[in-house]
Amino acid sequence: MKNTKSAVLACVTSQYNCDRIIRIAKEIADSSDCELRVMSVLKPMSDYSAVSDEIEYLYLIAKESGADMTVMFSDDAPNVTAEFVRDNNVERIVTGMHDGKDNSFLVKFNELSPATPITMVSKDNMVYSMDLCRSYS
Repeated sequence: MKNTKSAVLACVTSQYNCDRIIRIAKEIADSSDCELRVMSVLKPMSDYSAVSDEIEYLYLIAKESGADMTVMFSDDAPNVTAEFVRDNNVERIVTGMHDGKDNSFLVKFNELSPATPITMVSKDNMVYSMDLCRSYS
C-alpha cells in the first residue's frame, strides 16, 4: 500500500555540499507536515567508487534527517525524477541552483512536471522559490 502523505523531495548529486539541500528540504518538509525523501540519479557507469564516499555521506545525512534515500541509475535524470514525483506524492522538489543552460535538469524537469514547485538552494544557503513566504537558513 502506498503512503498517501505528501512528500518534499531533496534532489542531490554525488557532492558533499548537497547536504545543504537535504537540510533545507527537511525544514520545508517539517513546516509543511510532509515526509522528507532524498533522491540521487547517477549516470550508469562501470565503477562508482569515485562517488561512493559522497553518496554514503549523503545517505547518512538523509537518515539523520529521518528520510530514506533512493539512488537511481539513468542518463535521463529529469524523466526519472518526474516519474518519482508522480509515483510518490511529492508536492515540492528542492535542488541546487539552475546552471543557466536551456537543457539543464531543472528546465527539463519543469517541462515534464510543470505543476511541481521547485525550491533552489545556493552554495551559500540562499533559498529561492516563487511560492514560499518563509525564509529557510
